Amino acid sequence: MNTLFEAHDLQKVYASRIALNLPFFRMERGEVVALTGYNGCGKSTLLRLLAFLEKPSSGSLRYFGDISDPRREITLLLQSPYLVKESVFRNVTLGLRLRGRRDGLARAYADAMQAVGFTQPDILAARRRDALSGGECQRVALAARLALKPAVLLLDEPTSNVDAASAHAIVTAVRRSLSAGTSVVCATHDRVLLDALNAREVNLAGDLHALS
Repeated sequence: MNTLFEAHDLQKVYASRIALNLPFFRMERGEVVALTGYNGCGKSTLLRLLAFLEKPSSGSLRYFGDISDPRREITLLLQSPYLVKESVFRNVTLGLRLRGRRDGLARAYADAMQAVGFTQPDILAARRRDALSGGECQRVALAARLALKPAVLLLDEPTSNVDAASAHAIVTAVRRSLSAGTSVVCATHDRVLLDALNAREVNLAGDLHALS
């Protein structure tokens, strides 16, 4: 079976407001899906559900992964990512350390930082988040997720608030991740990003019908 996600009659409600109403959604392994539509149509909500950070109010969502806890295989990059008040090195390796990893952190750090376009990662290792630009923060946050080598990478408007150079580095990193077999779901208004990733577009705006 190549199905990765499958949802039926998926709905999320916050304080009586319907944030997402999705009759059907299916995604295959190795696929890249772009979630599009106007602000407020449910893109970020769907990403949180796919990350299993929240539960749907109704309907079903299945993940056909290799382990019992999908959160071990799925990671989400927010539009405004949060970095802890520590060094870049500790931010990038935080997820690995939380999972009990102690060996090979320097190699994992260097590989992840180079993947997002930092050719000399050692120079940034000791810097704090307040010494980084917005684009650098976004790339460091993406590096932290790539260090986990996720099966599924979820991205919420990853290029919306960054400079052109950072946007290019992010696109390149995501494309390389795809070539390595990672499945990607990206909420975006960026047509350049959508085209660069050769994504299947799922528009959440308006009346939704079966999407597969």
